[in-house]
Amino acid sequence: MKHHNIIRFSVSLPQNLLENLDKNLTYKGYSSRSELVRDMIREKLNEESWNHESDSDTGVAVLVIVYDHHQRELNQKMIDIQHNSIHHGQINILCNTHVHLDHHNCLETIILQGNRQNIENFSIEVGGLKGVKFSKLTRTNKFE
Repeated sequence: MKHHNIIRFSVSLPQNLLENLDKNLTYKGYSSRSELVRDMIREKLNEESWNHESDSDTGVAVLVIVYDHHQRELNQKMIDIQHNSIHHGQINILCNTHVHLDHHNCLETIILQGNRQNIENFSIEVGGLKGVKFSKLTRTNKFE
């Protein structure tokens, strides 16, 4: 296991921003300001890395969607998009989870791996289907 040196540095913040930070600290269960700031920095670096790497680089992402399962032919369209993406070698679908939220709504998570631009395109295509009420792609990178 790698041991990292801890470096202390100070940050100047307006009082109201620090108060909001402290509210988030307890709300999200962080044990210290440092833990919260480390998570925020990791999130921002992850986002920047995804956006600045080559579109041809391999990435991993999770697409979360909520949709109306009564929408005619929506399930078949989502399945067709997934199978076409796999068939054409654009992305790999590592896992798919389906949850019934209530009588009308389902939540689905799709874990994707492959070309970053193809993942983005897949997300847009699925998220744009009629009957999809919510769509969010969470991107991740290697953390070292």
